[in-house]
Amino acid sequence: MRRDYHNWYSHRLGRNMELLAYGHAGQPILVFPTSRGRFFEYENAGMIHAVWQKIEAGQLQFFCVDSFDGESWYNRGVHPHDRVMRHNAYETYILFEVVPLIKGVNGAQQICVTGCSLGAYHAFNFAMRHPDVASCCVSMSGCFEMKSFMDGYYDNDFYFNNPVDYLPNMSDGWFLDHYRQMRIVLAAGDHDICLGENFRVADILGRKRIPHWLDVWTGGERHDWPLWQRMAVKFF
Repeated sequence: MRRDYHNWYSHRLGRNMELLAYGHAGQPILVFPTSRGRFFEYENAGMIHAVWQKIEAGQLQFFCVDSFDGESWYNRGVHPHDRVMRHNAYETYILFEVVPLIKGVNGAQQICVTGCSLGAYHAFNFAMRHPDVASCCVSMSGCFEMKSFMDGYYDNDFYFNNPVDYLPNMSDGWFLDHYRQMRIVLAAGDHDICLGENFRVADILGRKRIPHWLDVWTGGERHDWPLWQRMAVKFF
């Protein structure tokens, strides 16, 4: 299997950022790590191994980025507004640095985004904000309500990064049309700590007549890598 390491200085973030790419062709999939996770987390947690045959066959190509949560959502040392601004800077890094790399390597004009836990928030929020870039979003055990990171503070910049707030009010036809063409998967275990949030988002999407797949895994499935490995096999 082809495995490429990339590292460059991002002026948007003010530091070097690393990523790993797996495969030589196929559907490009951008992977956001879990809370404060590293770019090698997906491989270390067995997710790449779970779908290695499809990668080797040229059906899938994964691009695993580093997180920035320690400087944004988890950065209790700065004002909550600054946390959102750092998150926005991370999004510009993804949009204007990582996505062009993916398109240059893969050739596809649109990508699939995915992640587990907080990584699923990043994937889903990115897809909802940039549906012209993401044609597919696979959320595994996603958490979508971000108010707990804001210490009671609220502003417009946060509103537009909290999907459970801005999606119910979305009326822009361009966004809604793109959402309705997107493949959206919301997967969670029946004993998942984020199960309720997935039902909530599914209800919001349903009210907007946005097609989606809410897939609840039964049998005592919990919020952890063994479940997400099996989800990867199913959804990719």
